[in-house]
Amino acid sequence: MSGLLALLDDVSALAKLASTQLDDVATHAAKAGSKAAGVVIDDGAVTPKYVHGLPAARELPIVLRIARGSLFNKVVILLPAALILSAVAPWLLTPLLMLGGTYLCFEGAEKVWHVLTHGSDKRERDQESPRTLDAARLEERRVKGAIKTDFILSAEIMALALSVVEVEGLVTQGAVLLVVAVGITALVYGAVALLVKADDVGLRLSQADGVPAVRTVGRGIVKAMPVVMEVIAVVGTAAMLWVGGNILLHGLDELGFGAPYGWVHDVAHAAAQAVPAAAGFTEWFVTASLDGIFGLAVGLLVIPVATKVVAPAVARLPTFGGEDAAGAGSSG
Repeated sequence: MSGLLALLDDVSALAKLASTQLDDVATHAAKAGSKAAGVVIDDGAVTPKYVHGLPAARELPIVLRIARGSLFNKVVILLPAALILSAVAPWLLTPLLMLGGTYLCFEGAEKVWHVLTHGSDKRERDQESPRTLDAARLEERRVKGAIKTDFILSAEIMALALSVVEVEGLVTQGAVLLVVAVGITALVYGAVALLVKADDVGLRLSQADGVPAVRTVGRGIVKAMPVVMEVIAVVGTAAMLWVGGNILLHGLDELGFGAPYGWVHDVAHAAAQAVPAAAGFTEWFVTASLDGIFGLAVGLLVIPVATKVVAPAVARLPTFGGEDAAGAGSSG
């Protein structure tokens, strides 16, 4: 009997330990996910464009294919790479984060530049419309391009998550990163699925028999969705610049060049003291705004290098999968 009681005590202790470990994983996963929020917003804002112009019946399957590719990126490729990096060369994390932050600044600044210079976004969409490519090839090209773009954003998400994981042991770190990978993928692509089908739902409601109010709501959804998508695109661009600028400023501070980061902190703190009724929000808003301005400046400086040097060099690299693989690169 005493042996059974001892065994039960051991089981109870193991259960408590497991519960504590699970709590730690959940807590750190939530913290890591919030740190990557800006990149998540951008990921959600970028994806809906990949179903533009394709048959409505293929929208959800396309989103599902991209989601599977995103999960593969995070779990099979990036998670092991992050754990190896943490174990072998943790000093590389800051430079890699800064490289990803520079990419985010470039992406955001490029979008701003296109708007300011009346860029050819519509013309680019027309060049890849179902009128010039059959639906199957266009879908394949779009999915490849989306997964390629997602890989870069996912790498930034996993690196950001790793940077705030403050637990010992590769197993626990891996569990946290796994929860972040699955949770963020489900959140992003679940939201994307809702967005791309919202206009179809609105259209059905607008044609429903019965209560006039239902048809009114449906028409409102249909009219609102273009505005909603534009707002999401703007928020995604702002998030890219904010997160990218913040990563670069933090990275410079950690590498010993703390003047820009310190200046932003001092200005935000002074602004918060000037508005004591909303000190917390004011400090965050000023910090995010200055981070975004810094990110925009860096991105604008990077655009010529990326378009004149990096892009031609990448274009000369060998590709796999023939024309579709090359097309995927151009669509990402």
